[in-house]
Amino acid sequence: MDLLPVDTTFDARDHGATVALLPVGSFEQHGPHLPLTTDTLVASTIALELATVYPVFRLPPLTISCSHEHAAWAGTVSISATTLAAVVRDVATSVARAGASTLVLVNGHGGNYVLGNVVQEASLDPFRMALFPTEPDWDDARAEAGLSTTGLSDMHAGELETSILLHAFPDLVRPGYERADHLADDRRYLLSRGMQAYTESGVVGRPSLASAEKGRAVLASLVRSFAGHL
Repeated sequence: MDLLPVDTTFDARDHGATVALLPVGSFEQHGPHLPLTTDTLVASTIALELATVYPVFRLPPLTISCSHEHAAWAGTVSISATTLAAVVRDVATSVARAGASTLVLVNGHGGNYVLGNVVQEASLDPFRMALFPTEPDWDDARAEAGLSTTGLSDMHAGELETSILLHAFPDLVRPGYERADHLADDRRYLLSRGMQAYTESGVVGRPSLASAEKGRAVLASLVRSFAGHL
């Protein structure tokens, strides 16, 4: 699976796509069973699936973003929301110069709240931006794939993310996810107290319910949902 684009400059010229996809991941803890790069792998996999169906130009991912709520766990690295917004805007300016008319941010990390503001502001400009998947897109994917948990309960390293990696990167899922369930639906102080106030392992969700088939179905649903955004 080519998560990084391998097009040459001549391929890009001949393809002539006007919609660019920028996967945005993170580098943060995902419990004892998923890698720190999970959100980047998820965002990049979604972008790759979209590029097999739609006429889009795939960019390499942003691999570090806003993961401050996970700082209590080893390995987590963050940049500020201001920096992330600036990088995205710079990328948008560059792809516009290269001939694109739209930049879609394929976001794999829920903590990247600033991306919504960047897209909101861009709606006033000739160069358009979009954010994908949205919360309704994820909800539809959960329902169509038969996931048992909701987005509220399955926040982090749970059924959804584990299923996607079991489908796309099974070798990266460590043993023990079947016994890693932890629920904490009331997280009202998450932004001020961090994830450590709600979980010791870093997991909030039920990874024990994950399967590769659910992961495949989630991705298929997202591919269908993207048509409306495009």
